[in-house]
Amino acid sequence: MSPGESDFDPEVPEQREIGREMVDQSTGLGSVAAHLYRGEIERVTTWRERLDETTNWAVTVMAAILIYAFSSDGTSHAILLVGMLVMAVFLGIEARRYQSYDVWRSRARLLQENLFANALDPSAGVERPRWRAELSENYRTPALKTPYREALGRRLRRVYLPLLAIMLISWVFRIVAYYPDRTLRQAASLPGIPGSVVLGCVVLCYGGAIALALRPREWQTNGEVHETAYGEWKRS
Repeated sequence: MSPGESDFDPEVPEQREIGREMVDQSTGLGSVAAHLYRGEIERVTTWRERLDETTNWAVTVMAAILIYAFSSDGTSHAILLVGMLVMAVFLGIEARRYQSYDVWRSRARLLQENLFANALDPSAGVERPRWRAELSENYRTPALKTPYREALGRRLRRVYLPLLAIMLISWVFRIVAYYPDRTLRQAASLPGIPGSVVLGCVVLCYGGAIALALRPREWQTNGEVHETAYGEWKRS
């Protein structure tokens, strides 16, 4: 290890506030950082598009299932239950993709908070004193930053809980409107499966989804905009 490397301390103001240096003078590090940031933003955009593709497919499949379920009186309401399972599969896929997306998004956010924000206003300092060491460690040993359960909760709250609610309302309407002479338990039955079992499974699954999406927690994802207070920068 060279003497210059052994003297590096990421918490020293001269080392962590390189945004100030980028503005004050032209440096090779500033050019490298600009290219690095552009690459990270490109990765963020690519994974954001993959998330959107999964959501688009989920909405398309849901629409097709709803059309088929109400196309004729002879169609079994089981198709709507299958649709709920399909939505759950898409949710699992999208949660995995969200974990990968958050790796690149968190890197870009770290650069925004500590490099570019510092370059624009050096007097405010940096958000994370060890940001350079943290970013270096992440490049050396990349790792997921969002637990799978949290990724599921986020995608449920933002996308899939409304989709699952539509499927549930459609299913209840289908068995109530198409079988007016039966009780809810009788109408929900399937060949070989009592209606009480079907209803119990649906209630259990939806209860778990709601609990996962809405339960209070401290989010591990860094830099997401989920505060209720509105900023004052843009005025109408």
